[in-house]
Amino acid sequence: MSSKNTTISGCDWPIDQLPGLSNEEQSQLQSCGIKTTTGLCKQGKTLESRLALANKLQVHIQYVNKWIALADLARIPSVGTQYCGLLLHAGVSSVVQLAEIPTHRLHKQILRLQVATMQRRDLCPAIELVQQWSQQAKMVIGH
Repeated sequence: MSSKNTTISGCDWPIDQLPGLSNEEQSQLQSCGIKTTTGLCKQGKTLESRLALANKLQVHIQYVNKWIALADLARIPSVGTQYCGLLLHAGVSSVVQLAEIPTHRLHKQILRLQVATMQRRDLCPAIELVQQWSQQAKMVIGH
C-alpha cells in the first residue's frame, strides 16, 4: 500500500486537555459550544470566524490563533496534547507545516529550544518520534 493513499483521521481531545488554557478560558470556550479541539478548529476556519470568536470571548485574536494552532497540532495521534505546545514553541504552527518541515531540522529546533529554555538536552524527544509526527501529519492531511 502506498503512503500517498493512506490517510488517518486526526484525534479529537476535550478542550480542557489543551495546554495553556486557564479554567476561565476553557469555560468561556465551552459556553460558546466549543467542547473539543476539533470543535475549536471548525469554529476558527476563517479569519472572520476567529475574529468573531475573539470578540465573543473578549480576548485578543492572538490567543484564539494560538489555541487553534495547538488544537490543529493535537490532531496528530503521536503529538496529541502532550507535544502540541512544544511544537508550537519550536516554530511549527500547523499540521501542514509539520508535514513539510524536514525531520532533522525540526529535531534540531526542538533540541535548541529545550537547551535554551531548560538547559536540558535529555528532554528532547527522540528523532524517531519526530519522524513519526511528520509521517502522521502527512497521513492526516492526505499526502
